Amino acid sequence: MSSSQDRRILRTQKKLKAALIHLLKEGHDLRSLSVMEVAQQATCNRVTFYSHYKDVDDLLCTIFDDYLTELLTYFRESYQALGKISATDERLHLAIFEYIYQNQFIFSLIIKGEILPGSQNRFCDSLVQLTGKEIALKDDLPIEVPALSYYSTYASLGFFIYWMNQDVKEKPEVMAKN
Repeated sequence: MSSSQDRRILRTQKKLKAALIHLLKEGHDLRSLSVMEVAQQATCNRVTFYSHYKDVDDLLCTIFDDYLTELLTYFRESYQALGKISATDERLHLAIFEYIYQNQFIFSLIIKGEILPGSQNRFCDSLVQLTGKEIALKDDLPIEVPALSYYSTYASLGFFIYWMNQDVKEKPEVMAKN
């Protein structure tokens, strides 16, 4: 496959992703959206859509995966320079709140879990995998880091849901302190 072909594929996928996000932001219900509507919004046809995704849910899963990957990269970059860190250090949580704040619409879909079943677990599992393996805590804890990661990540999910339900009124810096 040539690099120009790769660019065309990436451009088409980007257009399809943007089209679905646009339609959802307009208030369209995911369950009633057709492949044809998404393809038309992206200025392509159904055949093109199906050459990239099996259905609208598959496209949404891909969008979620992209945002989760970007969140993990952003989070990883934020703590790597810190070295060992305390489990209660707000800097550890700030990057997550910042990224969610910057991408509120997508993360409201992921975190609330109403659009795509299992999205909350995918969100939490992604963070658990990263924090359980990569973060070095300076605290001497009576609990293993992977167990602490599961506990804190799923507890944070409730906090993220609360924040989303409050229309993200507070800034990330305030939420990371709580």
